[in-house]
Amino acid sequence: MEQRFRFAIISDPHVARPETIPDHPHRFHLVEVSIPGLEQIFAHLVDLDLDFLLLPGDLTQHGEWANHGWLIERLGQLPFPTYVVPGNHDVIAREPSDGAIGLMDFPRLYRDFGYDREDRPYYHREILPGVHLIGLNSNAFGAQGEQWRVGYVDGAQLEWLDQTLERLRGDLVLVMLHHNVLEHLPGQAQSQLGQRYMVSNYGVLRDLLQTAGVPLMFTGHLHVQDMARSGSLWEILTGSIVSYPHPYRVLEVTHQGGKLRRLDMESHRLRSVPPWDDLQAMSYRWMCDRAGVFMTKFLVSPPINLSEAEAAAIAPGLRHFWPTIAAGDAAFDFSHLPESIQRRLHPFNALDEWGQPQHLDNRARLVW
Repeated sequence: MEQRFRFAIISDPHVARPETIPDHPHRFHLVEVSIPGLEQIFAHLVDLDLDFLLLPGDLTQHGEWANHGWLIERLGQLPFPTYVVPGNHDVIAREPSDGAIGLMDFPRLYRDFGYDREDRPYYHREILPGVHLIGLNSNAFGAQGEQWRVGYVDGAQLEWLDQTLERLRGDLVLVMLHHNVLEHLPGQAQSQLGQRYMVSNYGVLRDLLQTAGVPLMFTGHLHVQDMARSGSLWEILTGSIVSYPHPYRVLEVTHQGGKLRRLDMESHRLRSVPPWDDLQAMSYRWMCDRAGVFMTKFLVSPPINLSEAEAAAIAPGLRHFWPTIAAGDAAFDFSHLPESIQRRLHPFNALDEWGQPQHLDNRARLVW
């Protein structure tokens, strides 16, 4: 008999209480949207009869005790279960400080939101009969406790994951982590700019999940709306509610006998958050106005590899590039650029494997 469940995804909320918001004129994230934005989203979600909510990391602005405390208290008031994993902004160093939590504080603080043990930052939960969620930690730290700039799933966690997946064969398994496992931008794994958003040992993790028949995983970090696939494994990347287009998702899954049958996904956006009556327009301009330095770095890096002179010449005309990518289902007109540059940028359109336009990033129905 077919069964259905419904859930939501809010990614990278970067919760920032007013006293923790930095006064920096060039900061990229609109973190003042985080708390009022979450309140709006929660007000919507409580009317939807959800089975659960997922938050794939970057729950707080910079790991502050106060911001974690606010979120934990607020999640505890929701009428449905919530499951979280840590992002790079949630645990900025392995050891705690007066201002920020440490790695092993995370499973203790979030013991009501997925974690069944306080001695490891990853978990497995049967969230519905025959439906399992595995939450992974993709943060890694150096010998002095400093955070790595890339994601990594360590060997002990991979061994535990392999054993857990073997035990769960025949049931439906979903996986959540912060860093990306599949590429969501052309050449992401080869780009210095793109690599930092991925698990550095992504190939090992991807192969393990595919071999076990995991159909869906959920990630964040890149602040982009995107769907990516490798074989039968789909990765749903959800953008941040503190940067354009301020999205969140509602999904419904139909399954039978441990197999996924259908996925229906709808994305929503925050439209108005005080003092911005038109948050979408303001935020789009905010991102465009801060695109110059980033676009120059992007254009000289793989896979584009333009010269400094070429990048400097065209970067001002591509100020809309990143907000278009972030919104998902990107459709660009590069006809004003030299043909050689057009060819390099064309793959950043939302295309299927045959090079045809494909719109799955915000609204989709997948059938197995």
